[in-house]
Amino acid sequence: MYLWRMDISATMQPLIHYGLHFLAPAGIAYLFYRQRWKFAWLILLSTMLVDLDHLLADPIFDPNRCSVGFHLLHSYVAIGIYTVLFLFSKRGSVLQLITLGLLFHMLTDFIDCQLGKWL
Repeated sequence: MYLWRMDISATMQPLIHYGLHFLAPAGIAYLFYRQRWKFAWLILLSTMLVDLDHLLADPIFDPNRCSVGFHLLHSYVAIGIYTVLFLFSKRGSVLQLITLGLLFHMLTDFIDCQLGKWL
């Protein structure tokens, strides 16, 4: 069961995926952290380092594998920890920015998994 249906070509999937990973955080940073949006954007982008856990997998990249729920830092336990830390961190703190970036990263990867099922 898919959450939504769209007609997306295989060439659009990487554009959507990387747009959500790199461009959307700029919008989030500007919208919610306007006074220091460049700093916020850099923090959000730095959460891409969570993908280092892909190096522990064999093979490192598998186009048919969903990273959410598979890789250590993409596990449901890790996502739960990110959520709790986000909810209990001080508003506007670096910890809140990091956990926001991690949660948005997981959402982006989940969307990518759903798109991969359609193609």
